[in-house]
Amino acid sequence: MSDRLGRTFARVSPRAALVTFVCGGDPTLELAPAILDALVAGGADIVELGMPFSDPMADGPSIQAGNLRALRAGVTLAKLLPIAADFRRRHAETPVILMGYVNPVLAYGVARFAADAAASGIDGVILVDLPPEEAGEVAPALEAHGLHLIRLAAPTTDAERLPVVLDGASGFLYHVAVAGITGANSAAEAEIAAAVERLKAATRLPVAVGFGVRSPAQAAMVAAHADAVVVGSAIVDLIGASAERQSNNIPGEVEAFVATLAAAVRSAPRRLAA
Repeated sequence: MSDRLGRTFARVSPRAALVTFVCGGDPTLELAPAILDALVAGGADIVELGMPFSDPMADGPSIQAGNLRALRAGVTLAKLLPIAADFRRRHAETPVILMGYVNPVLAYGVARFAADAAASGIDGVILVDLPPEEAGEVAPALEAHGLHLIRLAAPTTDAERLPVVLDGASGFLYHVAVAGITGANSAAEAEIAAAVERLKAATRLPVAVGFGVRSPAQAAMVAAHADAVVVGSAIVDLIGASAERQSNNIPGEVEAFVATLAAAVRSAPRRLAA
């Protein structure tokens, strides 16, 4: 099992890690390497690379639009993995997580996907529409190739359901802070604090919090309680807006915004439960 994730969480502790998400190949395949480099240059500790899909049902308008831009640019999973491999050659220790939906993985072939993802330097996979009960083919293939299967917990994940979610989970636990789609709403600090405390009582995995974190202030608030903060929609929105006005410096704009998030996360006072 790759331990880049473990080393990263150990390195940044006691502060929270900053996890940044982009749709792979958005807005073009040619810009993808520079945008990924910009995430790291801006201060991202972990990168989530979205696998473009035509029906991203858990995502709001921002990431839906990012998926469509990437698909129009001709991005496929087969074209995305070499970008990840190229990134790994430049960034030996930054974990990369593939995030998306199970349909492209099934179309690619589960065993082939696991082998090729591992060979490309991927550290783990988040499949938002794959419940634990349906992971029988995917989970063993990922484990065989040393890939973390990162599971999601939601506000609706009760005490009975949580052990099922945690069974076989590795890398970190991704807490979806709000019920619904990405980027639509934000959770209150008290809700996030209570959720993180409940989850950390049930697992030794780091707990990352995402969905609805769009600003440095929100990132700092989450970083006070969680082991990692995930920001996606705001970055994807920035890329979309920059592409629409035909900016010639999208990576620079991404780096500058991520730097504001990183500064907020790094300076956030920790309020972890005893």
